[in-house]
Amino acid sequence: MYKELNVNASLKELALCASERKIIDFFKKSTRVSNFSLLAADLYLDFSKQNINEHELTALIKWSEQLNLTEKINAMFLGDKINNTENRAVLHTLLRSSSLQQKQVLGDVAQDVVQTEQKLSEIVNSITQGKKKGVAGQPFTDVLAIGIGGSFYGIKVGLSALKPYCKTGINVHVLANVDGAAVAEKLALLSVETTLVVVISKTFTTQETLLNANAVKEWMLSEYPQNNDVNIIAKQWLAVSTNINQATEFGLDKNNILPMWDWVGGRFSVWSAVGLPLAIAIGMDHFNAFKQGAHHMDEHFKSAPARHNMPIIMALIGIWNRNFLDYPTLAILPYDHALRALPGYLQQTDMESNGKSVSNQGKKLPWLTAPVVFGQEGTNGQHAFMQLMHQSDDIIPTDFIVSFTGSSRYKDHHQVLVANCIAQSEALMQGKTLKQARVELADKNLPEEQISNLALHKSMKGNTPSNTLAMKALTPNTLGSLLALYEHKIFVQGVMWQLNSFDQWGVELGKQLSSQVLKAMTGDENNNLSSSSQMMINQYKELN
Repeated sequence: MYKELNVNASLKELALCASERKIIDFFKKSTRVSNFSLLAADLYLDFSKQNINEHELTALIKWSEQLNLTEKINAMFLGDKINNTENRAVLHTLLRSSSLQQKQVLGDVAQDVVQTEQKLSEIVNSITQGKKKGVAGQPFTDVLAIGIGGSFYGIKVGLSALKPYCKTGINVHVLANVDGAAVAEKLALLSVETTLVVVISKTFTTQETLLNANAVKEWMLSEYPQNNDVNIIAKQWLAVSTNINQATEFGLDKNNILPMWDWVGGRFSVWSAVGLPLAIAIGMDHFNAFKQGAHHMDEHFKSAPARHNMPIIMALIGIWNRNFLDYPTLAILPYDHALRALPGYLQQTDMESNGKSVSNQGKKLPWLTAPVVFGQEGTNGQHAFMQLMHQSDDIIPTDFIVSFTGSSRYKDHHQVLVANCIAQSEALMQGKTLKQARVELADKNLPEEQISNLALHKSMKGNTPSNTLAMKALTPNTLGSLLALYEHKIFVQGVMWQLNSFDQWGVELGKQLSSQVLKAMTGDENNNLSSSSQMMINQYKELN
């Protein structure tokens, strides 16, 4: 059933040897960096600090070939229904490809994509140029995007990453949290007459999104009650959804609804009309450059041989660390304030895609899958969880991400930032031996008793593997390349783990139980909830 094959067994033997060696010893060969680095789509990947050699990498590539990785990559790009549990194709890459490629794969449906892109462009230009106005005849100053999960994270990471490019004069805000305090916080920043609302929900039934949408609707109608002359919802609201009927019943004008397609998953949807709020913030030229950067990575992923294919190499190293060296976590550390939202974005993209234990054939998998992804912007993490990374017994593989030029005028700050990024990857690899710690303390002329007491405290295990992803500058183009790189890495790992990376049935359970809890809160006593949950509900009811 599972294609572990002989190569998998040999990899386990190789991993036993790898666990006994020091990464730093690889650098005795002058060719280590040149052989273990890649350049693609304006991104530079240095994976020379990973605990892997050429023989092991070759064995992983051989295993991927036995799993028909190339054929599965082609199947995705050609529109095969690789999301087998939902009987859907996975074609978000087509949204950033040429019109010819769209036509070849989608046939007549490609015209819908072209028309949607044209409509998106028209809307963006009319808003940013001040042509589209609200009920009071004023141009829009703010956009409030309402969504959650995949309808939120891509926009969020784009808005923070591309802030220097947000020069259209429109302030874009995102609302995802179902906490009423978040709603109040956002609305306090806005004026009814100059705020455009964009609701993003494929089904237009998502509980959190509709709850927030109704609250914002009530806020607007409190100042502009709906009548024959004024319909602020029809005038100042847009939606991205497949459920036209539900959206129009809510009050939206049918002409203000942009489509979604079932072959675009939520966490891969920022390239579609879901990216409308981001496009309004940065303008269509920059939004197109964002998609073009992703397209460049797509072309590299499709055409480059495995040994020189950046997404494949990152994926195989991730498999090596997770399943053979038994490292259960992955730290994402962007040394760029603009990329502070990236760790959260990749938590969803990675763990929602591959956080599973069932195969494509519906059988229990005999191996672990997605790592626990976490992270924070540098250098903040150095003064928080990186203490654990350096001195606990846990080995935590890390992706460092850095741009060599900053976007601010504070050049000295950026130099220190880049220096810290390089230093941390080096420190995680080198560590500090007990002998080195003793020498350092002896150089300070400390007495032997104090040296003996302090030396072990100052030693670091080292030998922690890391990638460093670097770019000349963080631009719409390189951000697109970066996000596409991780999308494809995650897809390759799904192939290797023999699971479906494009469904998310675990998310549905929480939705189902949330409905049960809400019914219990409003008086329905017939439920299957535990006594613990029932006690919490009773306490809530007493206080409310």
